[in-house]
Amino acid sequence: MSNSEKSCQLVRRFAENVRRERHARNLSQEALADLADVHRTYIGMLERGEKNVTLSTLERIANALNIDAVSLLS
Repeated sequence: MSNSEKSCQLVRRFAENVRRERHARNLSQEALADLADVHRTYIGMLERGEKNVTLSTLERIANALNIDAVSLLS
């Protein structure tokens, strides 16, 4: 991921929201990955802003956290 992607406000906001929501539910990155059907290291990369999430994965993560996908971006 380029530096411009890492500095993107939306990427940072998404990363912070995923981490906050995961912690609020006392889930490890591995547990969230299992619930969202993604690789465990992918959650960490998303939370650090190293990867951009696809819309389909955004939806799976939101469903795993039992929240609206839009709330992870706002």
